[in-house]
Amino acid sequence: MRSHDSLQHIEYRAQPVVGADGGAVFLINDLCNLTSNYLDTRQVNEIYRAYLFSAEAHRGQVRASGEPYIFHPLNVARILAELRMDHQSLIAAILHDVIEDTPTAKHQLAEAFDPDIADIVDGVSKLTQISFESKAEEQAENFRKMILAMARDIRVILVKLADRLHNMRTLDALPAQKRRKIARETLEIYAPIANRLGLNKFVLELEDLGFAALYPIRYRVLAAEVKKARGHRKHIVKRIEHAIKQRLQAENLPGKVLGREKHLYSLYQKMRNKAVPFSEVLDVYAFRIIVDSVDSCYRALGTVHSLYKPKPGTFKDYIAIPKSNGYQSLHTALFGPYGVPIEVQIRTDDMHEVAESGVASHWMYKSGQDSSNAAHARARKWLRSLLVMQREVGDSIEFIENVKIDLFPNEVYVFTPAGEIMQLPRGATPVDLAYAVHTDVGNTCVAAKLDRRYAPLRTPLVSGQTVEIVTAPWGRPNPNWLNFVVTGKARSNIRNYLKNLRRGEAVELGRRLITQSLAGESLTIEDIPQDRINSLLGEFGLADFEALLEDIGLGNRIAPLVVRRLVPLSEEPGGETVRTASRNTKSAQPLYIKGTEGMVVTFAKCCHPIPGDSIYGFASAGRGIVIHTQLCKNLSEYTKRPEKWIDVEWESDIQGEFPVEVRIDAANQKGSLATMAAAIAEMGANIENVVISDRDGLYTSLNFVIDVIDRTHLAQIIRRLRAINLVARIARTRS
Repeated sequence: MRSHDSLQHIEYRAQPVVGADGGAVFLINDLCNLTSNYLDTRQVNEIYRAYLFSAEAHRGQVRASGEPYIFHPLNVARILAELRMDHQSLIAAILHDVIEDTPTAKHQLAEAFDPDIADIVDGVSKLTQISFESKAEEQAENFRKMILAMARDIRVILVKLADRLHNMRTLDALPAQKRRKIARETLEIYAPIANRLGLNKFVLELEDLGFAALYPIRYRVLAAEVKKARGHRKHIVKRIEHAIKQRLQAENLPGKVLGREKHLYSLYQKMRNKAVPFSEVLDVYAFRIIVDSVDSCYRALGTVHSLYKPKPGTFKDYIAIPKSNGYQSLHTALFGPYGVPIEVQIRTDDMHEVAESGVASHWMYKSGQDSSNAAHARARKWLRSLLVMQREVGDSIEFIENVKIDLFPNEVYVFTPAGEIMQLPRGATPVDLAYAVHTDVGNTCVAAKLDRRYAPLRTPLVSGQTVEIVTAPWGRPNPNWLNFVVTGKARSNIRNYLKNLRRGEAVELGRRLITQSLAGESLTIEDIPQDRINSLLGEFGLADFEALLEDIGLGNRIAPLVVRRLVPLSEEPGGETVRTASRNTKSAQPLYIKGTEGMVVTFAKCCHPIPGDSIYGFASAGRGIVIHTQLCKNLSEYTKRPEKWIDVEWESDIQGEFPVEVRIDAANQKGSLATMAAAIAEMGANIENVVISDRDGLYTSLNFVIDVIDRTHLAQIIRRLRAINLVARIARTRS
């Protein structure tokens, strides 16, 4: 490290320099001056030393704009310094690319500076030594690595967000396609993370920059309209602001009143999501009142309500019940002068600091003060939940999808029977709440009471409800829950349970299939030498025999073909090739279907096989065995793969119910559907689905999917329906 040369380089760059965008370049001298306002001299010197190290490491590297690369880490550090972050964060920001983009190793940073700083830099660095099958997998794995590093030290994400913010500010130097890709990732991942951590300053700029890069024409049109409308609004804003200030002074409530403008991306989102024109979105006038205490917040609320009439149903108390990112404020909407709508936020100075800086305020330099805050505590809780989630998901792509779900909360607040407040994303169900309480509660959930009344588990929760989860030792997660749960924790836990359950079912089915195939050779599994099994496992790259059985059960490998590899061939003196283990083979017994095999035996929806039908089994990769009827029209597609067909028959003792489709042509009269449904229910069958289509003015076609026990049960239902006068024709459909 040539520190003397680097020092000369700094002094040279300390002269006025013009950046690629025509503006003045932020230099190390500027950073030292900025940080000297709140850090001690020793810490500022460490930041300067980090600059020397980074400048040497990045020597000769330039950005897409043509600027020396060192300008980028300096600006990342500047963003954090403006938040008054601690010196370790600033050093990590200056060094954040040296592991990824230079030969410098993590242990060198730990030796030169501090192990904590090295951990932060490593957490921000991408995985560069591993090859991935796809770009999506690479991005997802890098994201998972960063999340795990965040759980150890939240400053990792603060450095990453500052890095992303400066990259977004200098995005114009990149090609259009790359700009759009980075902008979309910013809007989908990084801005929501910043919001989840309460970093409002980051959120607003990341969203507007991302909006401008992803939809440049929409951005320019909207920006021009806002600029045009701003002049017409000034006198109304000033009048309302003056009226609020005067009323607060009359009530002896010292405080600041600030008019605030909604940023462009939030205007765009409202226009798109609510399908309203620009004039309606911009017609809302927003103000923020900042006072000295919580008591003053509620007094100020009463004051503005006495000044302008409140809009019913719009008051939200985020002081008593803070948002998930620690945000606290009182929100209300009012009818202002000329009938214009007014939005007002009321908060204290401390609440305002947390609202703007969120979790970053935990590290803000506050001499002699306790720097812990609610935002930091909530962020730690969220990160712990992510750690649990990442242990239970199958891969990085699934993990990032589950995290995305949690990044768009829009909360509801419900109460447990003990009075504890639980916060969940909008649209959450009792199952989401059960998993939020504890994984075991979710796994054994069987019912729920909303305000003391039983309700379906798929019912969306509403703020203010008291929710009681009913559990039972025999309760188990239902695959259908995945259709309505909204939290990442619930989704990952259900999938994890079903994955383990499915593996057990696949192993058991694989054992039955290989036993069936070996029976054709007059053999059992015990007759196969262990060294032969081990040799085949080595060829297939499988860890153990259970893994092979699981592959067979899932349809990834065909049992007869596996048996051919397990049972070697030998040649008779006459030249005939036979199995060495079996001279007198007998035909294998069919695989008997009980209806309780679980997720590894599925019944084709094209033909809806039911007990009593003649059936075929088809080994489908990843799905196990798919059962078709022998009359199914789709069988012709599979005739070229005879090795995947499995001889199957129904077990004599069938359990469960099976869906079947019935088409009824009935007279087009009022109440005909109710009559049919009542008759089906009378015969002890459940209706899964019904599709109605008009044939002509006289008749209507009703396609019912009903659950039956077997063909006899179906015949009884058809006879009962045929006896109804309205029915002109009835038949079972097979496609």
